[in-house]
Amino acid sequence: MQQRKTNPDILSTPGHLISLAARAFARLSEARLKPLGFGIGYLPVLVALEEGRAETQRDLARFARIEQPSMAQMLVRMERDGLIQRTPDPADGRSSRISLTDTARARLPEACAELFRGNGEAMAGFSDEEAAQFIALLGRLIENLERLTKE
Repeated sequence: MQQRKTNPDILSTPGHLISLAARAFARLSEARLKPLGFGIGYLPVLVALEEGRAETQRDLARFARIEQPSMAQMLVRMERDGLIQRTPDPADGRSSRISLTDTARARLPEACAELFRGNGEAMAGFSDEEAAQFIALLGRLIENLERLTKE
């Protein structure tokens, strides 16, 4: 039986390399956030609530760029873990307002510090200019991908 050769260039594509980097960042972040009672997926929600950018499930899903059912499941876990609380929306009886608990507010600064530390360690060897350029390039790439997926 003849063995099929894989094109080695496939393993050097931006998509593949970014996927590998994203998974490695997620593993690093999860390991550092777990002792604080956070998952990496919680951070966009926690930050949005902390900064007042969102307070409903719909707004949080839009902010975090995930689907409503996934956001609903995450909010159930976060409520179970004592990180968020829900109160009825006075303007819409079918909706709830979501806010951080004191526990989440107390732990969030340390969680953010851990993430920044991990990102800094991952960017070791990059100059400040290279790091800034890398971030700008990733931002442009994300914009391109979002445009392409909407078409």
